[in-house]
Amino acid sequence: MTQTFDKARLPSRHVSVGPERAPHRSYYYAMGLDADAIARPFVGIASAGNDSAPCNTTLDMQADASRDGVIEGGGTPRRFNTITVTDGIAMGHQGMKASLVSREVIADSVELSMRGHCYDALLAFAGCDKSLPGMMMAMLRLNVPAIFVYGGSILPGTWQGRDVTVIDVFEAVGRHAAGGCPLSELSALEKVACPGHGACGGQYTANTMACVAEAIGLSLPNSNMMPAPYRARDEYARAAGRQVMNLLADNLRPRTICTREAFENAARVVAATGGSTNAGLHLPAMASEVGIDFDLFDVAEIFKTTPYIADLKPGGKYVAKDMYEAGGVYMLMKTLLAEGLLHGDCITVTGKTLGENIDQVTWNPDQKVIYDARAPLSPTGGVVGLRGTLAPDGAIVKVAGMHRLAFEGPARVFDCEEDAFEAVEARTVAEGSVIVIRYEGPKGGPGMREMLSTTAALYGQGLGEKMALVTDGRFSGGTRGFCIGHVGPEAAVGGPIALVEDGDLIRIDAVAGTIDLVVEEDVLAERRARWVPRTNDYQSGALWRYAQNVGPAYKGALTHPGARSETHVYADI
Repeated sequence: MTQTFDKARLPSRHVSVGPERAPHRSYYYAMGLDADAIARPFVGIASAGNDSAPCNTTLDMQADASRDGVIEGGGTPRRFNTITVTDGIAMGHQGMKASLVSREVIADSVELSMRGHCYDALLAFAGCDKSLPGMMMAMLRLNVPAIFVYGGSILPGTWQGRDVTVIDVFEAVGRHAAGGCPLSELSALEKVACPGHGACGGQYTANTMACVAEAIGLSLPNSNMMPAPYRARDEYARAAGRQVMNLLADNLRPRTICTREAFENAARVVAATGGSTNAGLHLPAMASEVGIDFDLFDVAEIFKTTPYIADLKPGGKYVAKDMYEAGGVYMLMKTLLAEGLLHGDCITVTGKTLGENIDQVTWNPDQKVIYDARAPLSPTGGVVGLRGTLAPDGAIVKVAGMHRLAFEGPARVFDCEEDAFEAVEARTVAEGSVIVIRYEGPKGGPGMREMLSTTAALYGQGLGEKMALVTDGRFSGGTRGFCIGHVGPEAAVGGPIALVEDGDLIRIDAVAGTIDLVVEEDVLAERRARWVPRTNDYQSGALWRYAQNVGPAYKGALTHPGARSETHVYADI
């Protein structure tokens, strides 16, 4: 039986109820709605669907499938679209400066569309890296009943009898530059690595944040690991449409779900899966939308005590499809909860607690992807926070699958990624060096680019653990090797990374969680006195505006004060 709702306290009353709203209603009649549909709650369906990349190409279809669920639950669906910047295409050139900025644009555009049209609830569909946290930030900012739906991952490609992903193509570029991969082989690989719709298949940023969405309670259980081409994804979308109406009836909102304990659960799952270092940027940003202090150091504390238990690429063997078939995120959380590593009493969008949802899952001892937390791949997480004289505001490194957890070497300094990539391709950086790429932070870039092209080239040349790379920019979730990102304070604001010179000794210890510039303080003081801030090439437009407003990476690279400065919440208008 379809639920009925009283609009007296819902935002959509401002555009649909009373004689004074007759002009507003005329627009809805123009779009084919009748009086009954106008009298129902309006549910915004935000889709990041577009033709930019395979990550996004099924999102509009899934979003449209959710309409039926909304109608069945007593609501009226209203779909709208937002942008994405797809990292795999933006990577390795100036376009990557738009990637992190797009997270804010996505959150802002969803907020503005919801505010402007007074929608009562939200379904958010995303597929590529920054669109996932962007959508979840909007859900938390608006605080109307909401559910997040991931579009799903791509199926693995097949090459010479093994599964491959786009990261194999990036690394093959490095092998080609080193003379180890003929152009004919590279051309053949690029044609089979991405066989269809869906986001990158390993535990890169998109799949990491999809796991976060389930762990934090904003997605339906085991809805996110199913690959994008599977037709059953439409049923998940319809189920989300039905359930968001139940959330509206019960007034169960995102900020009730996303408590500090829920953020701790999310960080735990990131580390347990060997997830993307970008989670160390996105979790603090999401927490700010709730008014919770949860910065990189809080995330890193959780990482320290989390076993690494999911054997996923890039550090491991398997892809998202394999994890789905092994039982998904909830199978992984089953063993974490059994060892007391999760807060099982956190409420979720099912209306039940995380623990109650997990109780519905039976542990599968025969699958090979997810290890028992009592017998992990390694006793501590696949992602580690660092701090020291080179990074007083912290840094982050992904250690999943790495054999070497400490590195010391002389610095080779570059002031942009292009110069570093050119030197790596030309093989002019000595083995054992610490490559430093600076002025790529949130302000300095601007936009905090990812460095996948450079790190993949190193791995393709067989130098992945024979060099370290340190940057105030970011790394792709597909990066592997001794690659430290988010170094803060960034060079653009005069952080220690701005003072490094070629040959300076840099010491990194991922076990102790330290990263130090081994240079005497009086020498650094002299360099600091000579340092002059740099001007970047982006002195107008969206990137200029971002650079004026963005804060430090360890707090999430935020561009507004967050919930702590609110005087009202949209959901209560």
